[in-house]
Amino acid sequence: MAKASIAKGMRDFTSFEVLRREYIISVIRNVFESFGYGPLETPSMENLETLTGKYGDEGDKLIFRVLKSGDFLKSVPENLERNASTWSSLISDKALRYDLTVPFARFLANNRNDIKLPFKRFQIQPVWRADRPQKGRFREFYQCDADVVGSNSLWQEVELMQMYARVFDALLLPVKIRISSRRILADMAEFCGVGDRFMAFCIILDKVDKVGVEEVVRQWVELGVPTEKAQQLIDIIALRGEPAVEALKALGATGNGLEEVSWVIEKFSKFNSDSVLEFDPSLARGLDYYTGCIFEVEALNSSFGSLGGGGRYADLTGIFGLKDVPGVGISFGLDRIFLALEEADLFPDSIQDAPDVLGVQLSEDSAETVFRVVSQLRENCVIAEFYPDAVKLKKQLDYAHQRGIRYVVIIGENELANNTLQLKDMKEGEQFEIDMEDFMENPINYLDLN
Repeated sequence: MAKASIAKGMRDFTSFEVLRREYIISVIRNVFESFGYGPLETPSMENLETLTGKYGDEGDKLIFRVLKSGDFLKSVPENLERNASTWSSLISDKALRYDLTVPFARFLANNRNDIKLPFKRFQIQPVWRADRPQKGRFREFYQCDADVVGSNSLWQEVELMQMYARVFDALLLPVKIRISSRRILADMAEFCGVGDRFMAFCIILDKVDKVGVEEVVRQWVELGVPTEKAQQLIDIIALRGEPAVEALKALGATGNGLEEVSWVIEKFSKFNSDSVLEFDPSLARGLDYYTGCIFEVEALNSSFGSLGGGGRYADLTGIFGLKDVPGVGISFGLDRIFLALEEADLFPDSIQDAPDVLGVQLSEDSAETVFRVVSQLRENCVIAEFYPDAVKLKKQLDYAHQRGIRYVVIIGENELANNTLQLKDMKEGEQFEIDMEDFMENPINYLDLN
């Protein structure tokens, strides 16, 4: 029989990988909850019209569309021209969610009468994008989002940056948080004479890490930016921090963007002296709905780059009929964080998918007693497994070794007669005879579970 393949960009996860993922999620969830954010879940599938037009032309191309139920070809004219966008609207009216922010905006609009502003929520769920699979980029992946809506205060930005810092400190993963503003990018586009093509300007800049500065200059010039001004901007986006601020001021950037970014950095630094929040004028964030400060988290000394991002949006809910509700949010990329922790060997040793103790059978006569010991261990919060078959001891010990099980409980005829058991330490290679009742009542006295 041929091996069943898995769809490109999708993955299976072993129990060990699931436990590691749950460790990351627990760290993120604890930080979210400590800042007063409550959980929210939305459906995996949304109406297609809910998602399209929110992520720009590039993003819309990556939305996984779902075919209509039943005979969906019934509504397709026989002589329809070969045009994908036309066909798509006729045969598909739903899609898998592309991110968590737009479904959140839809939720807010639908529940406007039951929500008290400012409203904070976090959401940890999978999303899907029809992207080209590559290292650190998948078609199904988890996002861990936190958003607050109903306030224009920049203290929300400071708080969200603090949440980033807390999470990555807890994970022991060194990162740099980058910040910029769409208002700064608007000043840059105006300087180049392409203010009316702002999104195209941003999308090109957003590709700089992938395609390089020369290709960005070429595409800008093609967009209508004079070569000299394109080169000026390339020189500026190579700068960071205060030098970048001064260079943009010299260029004529006088909007609120620089002031807002400087204010957020100043306040954040007062409360998070060990974390780095740095102004980066090359940061663009290609999604349409950002209007103010934008952020991205970059792993240091890692090949996985961005581990999360987000930004301020002025009226995302307006597209669903709920006007003038500003918001700001951040997202953690669970899968990239997983790979970065794995690469740096930063997962705690305590994460394991093996039980602490294996109860083995030497005969059918001992099975019930072994099962009783294992059951009592579980009552004492010890993770214990019962080997179900009375096979040779070597086979059962090999199983324990391969699973990484630390201790094995062995009960034979002599142990049954004396009401004792043998406890074998697979790590140290030692074996002890212990009173059975005392072991079951006080297992921690005999087991090193650290």
